[in-house]
Amino acid sequence: MAKHRNFTDQFRAKVALEGLRGNKTVQEIAAKHQLHSDQVSAWNRQTIDGGADVFSGRKQSGPTEADAKDLHAKFGRLGV
Repeated sequence: MAKHRNFTDQFRAKVALEGLRGNKTVQEIAAKHQLHSDQVSAWNRQTIDGGADVFSGRKQSGPTEADAKDLHAKFGRLGV
């Protein structure tokens, strides 16, 4: 059985942008990075679908500054 590989977000973005440029076919990109062509196509679709979020100005994950201050205050109270 093949080992499940995990890819970083940076690698996924690099491959997806390479595919969206249109200089190479999906098959060429997949062969270059030793991926299945379906995986490259899926990352391309995800990049297109999520592209509007890049320009929305909102952060996708992580606590806000107010959340962080609240958590630090709770930690301080718990430590006492």
